[in-house]
Amino acid sequence: MKKILALLLLAALCAGTAWYALPLWPATIPAGGLNLSVRQGSSLARLANDLQRQEVAPAFVVQAVARIRGSARKLRAGEYLFESPQTVADILSAIEAGNAKQLAVTVVEGSRLSDVYALLAGAPAQPGVATFAAGTLPARSALREALASDAISAGASATAPFDSLLEGYFFPDTYFVAPGSSATALLRLMHKRMREELARAWEQRSPDTPLKTPYEALILASIIEKETGREADRPLVGSVFVNRLRIGMRLQTDPTVIYGLGDKFDGNLRKVDLQTDTPYNTYTRNGLPPTPISLPGRASLRAAVAPPASEFLYFVARGDGSSEFSRNLAEHNRAVAKYQLSR
Repeated sequence: MKKILALLLLAALCAGTAWYALPLWPATIPAGGLNLSVRQGSSLARLANDLQRQEVAPAFVVQAVARIRGSARKLRAGEYLFESPQTVADILSAIEAGNAKQLAVTVVEGSRLSDVYALLAGAPAQPGVATFAAGTLPARSALREALASDAISAGASATAPFDSLLEGYFFPDTYFVAPGSSATALLRLMHKRMREELARAWEQRSPDTPLKTPYEALILASIIEKETGREADRPLVGSVFVNRLRIGMRLQTDPTVIYGLGDKFDGNLRKVDLQTDTPYNTYTRNGLPPTPISLPGRASLRAAVAPPASEFLYFVARGDGSSEFSRNLAEHNRAVAKYQLSR
């Protein structure tokens, strides 16, 4: 009995020592300082692994200290610079407080430009997200003029709604910006990134693509982005739309109809909406809509310009995030009955 009590006492003593000692674990900071990037939504495990990979501190120590401090869910995105000496607790404290030299702005793939504006306009109220200098978020008309030299709307239809001429031309990613910086400067950077990504994708296009210009590729990529959130399905979704374009079949894609409805869309797409003609209704009009409908990522750009060869002309959501692909209408109707009507 005495031995058991002694062991329990020793275990309690060790736990108490660890409780106080682990946060004081010295971090190994390189001679030139430690640059650490914490992305939006980054997990404690990822941070711990990053610090271990850079030989700053063992991952188990970082995770233990974070749990002792209760900071596992308080990590703020940003670009951090640390100079020696630092403890593991010091590093976690700085990340909790958001004491970064640069803060993160994350634009999600499939966002619209209006979503980006809402994000940047609300940034000062969001912990760990960049605060922009007052008056630096331009009106869309002013932004279009500012980027005119980049031929931002080259290839856009003359009938495209003015507000949509900027759509799609900004690359979704996590960007690090200094507090108090210009929102216009960030938008310029996003635009530059998209032009580079689009040019790179266009260079890798299939020789037999029906797409005539990079702008058409951007439009199709924006549709693919909205049709599936599953990266593995994007190439085949791209092949369906490319196959339809080749044979002159209408794209018949709901996301374009929703985009055309604008503020009228209440979250419920009705049969009458599919039958009401707009420039974006791909059930009533042939070919591509006049502009992109979202900000596509790299995978969707690739799926638009170089999808795999297939005979698929249809696809339907299975309900688990994936899609069922079909070669003809009979197969498609069976898939719809199985995955949609049986719910």
